[in-house]
Amino acid sequence: MNPTSPAAPAAPPETPAPVIATGWMHTARFLTTAPQLHFLPALDVPEIAFVGRSNAGKSTCINTLTQQKQLAYASKKPGRTQHINLFSLGKQGVTDAVLADLPGYGYAAVPKQDKIRWQRVMANYLVTRENLTGVVLLCDPRHGLTELDEILLEVIRPRVEEGLKLLLLLTKADKLTRAEATKALSIGRLQAGGGEVKLFSALKKQGVEEVSQLLWRWAHPDGGAVAPVAQGPAGAGNPAAPN
Repeated sequence: MNPTSPAAPAAPPETPAPVIATGWMHTARFLTTAPQLHFLPALDVPEIAFVGRSNAGKSTCINTLTQQKQLAYASKKPGRTQHINLFSLGKQGVTDAVLADLPGYGYAAVPKQDKIRWQRVMANYLVTRENLTGVVLLCDPRHGLTELDEILLEVIRPRVEEGLKLLLLLTKADKLTRAEATKALSIGRLQAGGGEVKLFSALKKQGVEEVSQLLWRWAHPDGGAVAPVAQGPAGAGNPAAPN
């Protein structure tokens, strides 16, 4: 009787995609802040920009996705933060993608000249940033897209047609009834012009895994290759608080 061959070791179970994506988002750390475009570092890794009205919940969304309470500056007075803030993603010492938090727009208390200046800065960023891979436009579905949101969509439409990724993220979804959520998604799909539309609630953690996986796929079209990027100045917190 032949001795029994030793059993081959079991292959380790694959890590579920949501775990990989949410863990990756958790690696976010402050990279740099820029008051003007020419202060932004030239990068060759995918960059994903978060844009939206000052009260759309942008900072809260970023903090929820990255599982960090104070990564993105959430001012009690919307529209006060007027810098482009970059956060790197990836294992320590290696950056495989960057999140860009753009200043909120449309807040009435901001002087008109500042509004115009930042609208120009944002438009230039969205049109000229070479490594920009995707845009997340946040919108409170109870109010719908504003005129400024629609202008932003028009600005990026040529790049979307060329392959720029777009996600219309409907925030504060916990405040909607099921019927209202269904209607908001239908309207959003018409307005997004081929981009994706998802519901999100920081309070209920709705959409966190789904959005994390989407952003992971945007940043890793080849499955996960990474490139080293020099890190920005070290700092315990985000220095991008309003002056």
